Amino acid sequence: MQVSVETTGALGRRMTVQVPAERVDREVENRLKRMARTVRLDGFRPGKVPLRVVESRYGSQVRAEVVSEVMRTTLQEAFAEQELRPAGGPQIEPQRMDPGQALEYTATFEVYPEFQPASLEGAHIEKPVAEVTDREIDNMLEKLRRQRAEWEPVDREAREGDRVVIDFEGSVDGEPFSGNTGTSVPVELGSNRMIPGFEEQLTGVRAGEERTLEATFPEDYGLNELAGKTAQFKVKVHTVSEPRVPELDEAFAQTFGVQEGGIEKLREEVRRNMERERDQAVQGRLKEQAFDVLLEKNPIEVPQTLVDEEVHRLMEQAGVEHDATEHGEAHAQLEPRARRRVALGLVLAELVRQQGIQVDPERVRSLIETVASTYENPQEVARYYQENAEMRSGMEALALEDQVVDWIVEQANVEEKPTTFDELMKSRQAADA
Repeated sequence: MQVSVETTGALGRRMTVQVPAERVDREVENRLKRMARTVRLDGFRPGKVPLRVVESRYGSQVRAEVVSEVMRTTLQEAFAEQELRPAGGPQIEPQRMDPGQALEYTATFEVYPEFQPASLEGAHIEKPVAEVTDREIDNMLEKLRRQRAEWEPVDREAREGDRVVIDFEGSVDGEPFSGNTGTSVPVELGSNRMIPGFEEQLTGVRAGEERTLEATFPEDYGLNELAGKTAQFKVKVHTVSEPRVPELDEAFAQTFGVQEGGIEKLREEVRRNMERERDQAVQGRLKEQAFDVLLEKNPIEVPQTLVDEEVHRLMEQAGVEHDATEHGEAHAQLEPRARRRVALGLVLAELVRQQGIQVDPERVRSLIETVASTYENPQEVARYYQENAEMRSGMEALALEDQVVDWIVEQANVEEKPTTFDELMKSRQAADA
């Protein structure tokens, strides 16, 4: 077997493989002989069909199968011989397949980049530090009270904090648009869930009133045809209601599963939950910075093949059809994110390999317990994660990722930055968005 490799780009390769004719012809002949012993053809007894007849009838089919298998086998042999690590599936093009001549084909592909992870000397990371204060616990309990609020109709003008139930019909330049109507839609004034200006103009309405509102869709609105457009909404108000929040008492605590200890016990659980959320937010912020540092220090070239595959995965997650062209709008929007994820994955994998970082079973167990603690039956959930190979594998990947983050943080200059729980949560929400 003869192999030659041509470099077509930073990571692109074009490999030509020649396989001796004898290797292909011998396998074709052996298969035809085996077929002759078992094939059934009209006019011949089983096992007595002449080889030339079998070859005439099945020769082309058998040869095509053998050529396909030989190319698949020799391709792997060629990769090993040339010490190549292809990224993604290669494009194979047969060049010569005639009987009696050497089989020749080309394989076009990209290879994984070879690099040495750079030193993290001088890297700077900020670690947010926040205490969960009694005041913040009080605020959280107040939020929980409002979440349990019951709405009571009132005979007065609506004000911030009230809920109005409305019908609406919208138009832009006198024309309807997608999703322009709603029936019995509850709107909580001050929640900022509607487009800017909509809720404010409902302040002062009364049950039974009709009015026309004007509001402008944000420039970054999800539907391009509405972004930045001013719409008119005809609104009919059905009810105006104000919230009746429950008292902070034992009955309220019981609605959260606290059967003994009342509000003090609930406060303890709220504190634990908030501290867990704080720790997760801190870890998330550290991870974000650690990965930024890693990519900044290792600006590697990544195979476009892997980027395209990652774009397709992101499309699946977003429910976008794959028949969009490779250079279509969806692909273009997702490609930067996909390229970052591919680059990060390659750098992390090399770092794990070179540093010999292995999954810590205790870290995996702790992650599973943290996830399970948010469910009604933590022990059952934890057992499910432990026994389900796929779920446990996901936890192991997260644990390994966290261990790499810990290693990066150890190498960097870490500056503690005081903050509050609320500021930390806002920062986390903004990052998630």
